[in-house]
Amino acid sequence: MGANTAENTNLRLKAVLDVLTEEVWTGEKLNAGAVLGEAIARVPLNDHERELLSGGIPRGHKTLTTATSKLVKAGWLVKGRSGWSITDDGQRATVAFAEPVAFSAALDAGTPVPAGTPLPSAPAAKPAKATKAAKATKAAKAEEAPSKTGTVADKAAKLVEEAVAPVAKVVRKRKPAAKAPAAAETAAAAAEAPAVSVETIEQPEAVAVAGDFNVLLGAPANWAPQYDEAQMELDQVDQLWKIAADIPAGFYTFKIALNRSWDENYGAFGVFDGPNHEVHHGGGLLVIQYDHRTRDIVLP
Repeated sequence: MGANTAENTNLRLKAVLDVLTEEVWTGEKLNAGAVLGEAIARVPLNDHERELLSGGIPRGHKTLTTATSKLVKAGWLVKGRSGWSITDDGQRATVAFAEPVAFSAALDAGTPVPAGTPLPSAPAAKPAKATKAAKATKAAKAEEAPSKTGTVADKAAKLVEEAVAPVAKVVRKRKPAAKAPAAAETAAAAAEAPAVSVETIEQPEAVAVAGDFNVLLGAPANWAPQYDEAQMELDQVDQLWKIAADIPAGFYTFKIALNRSWDENYGAFGVFDGPNHEVHHGGGLLVIQYDHRTRDIVLP
């Protein structure tokens, strides 16, 4: 671990490249949040970095998220709709600047990767030499006790869950489902009510609420549809995209942006690239729903 947040952040940026390089070797694809989570697992937050900011996100997590732009600027990282990927130069940087001090200096100074630097080599797979008896013993032990080692994704997901646990109580809250009526009442209601079908349409890959309150959701910046914190979730039942968050009272403006960019966005009354949606919020839980069939939003 470094002596301060700046050093720790650079160590975690190197860990981000290491994780993405391992993805290339294994073929295991992690989302951006899991990559950040694994980087923090390898370089844990100190007490100062664990302090929660106004959006409920740990200081060190937000600092790292913002700092990844340095990797993009260096040409070592690409942030796409389907996730993050490391470039060949990014892989070579892990070889050329293997030592933390050298990596930090190169990243801060914008030093290019020296010509001729090879790509890192994947670790050699260990040959399996276990006998049948050994395999049987190992299988028996596995049945007696759960494995103590998880995948990189498991560890990353657990870390992110622990790091942002305080946010879970206020961000993306969902209304509890109504209690199901008794079986007899349900059957009677079904017999009387006409069949209802919800039109299923082709949906975008992602839908974001991009506005002047994204930082309250934990995003590094406002009006930035690329961040995970701004993304809505599709309800497969009613085909509505939804997001809910507990935010302070105020006057807020926003738009609906598709596929993590501004290329396709909708404003008031579902107008393409139209005026901002406006909402006077009294404080507490704000629920926003987007209907891609009409391109408009609903505030229930």
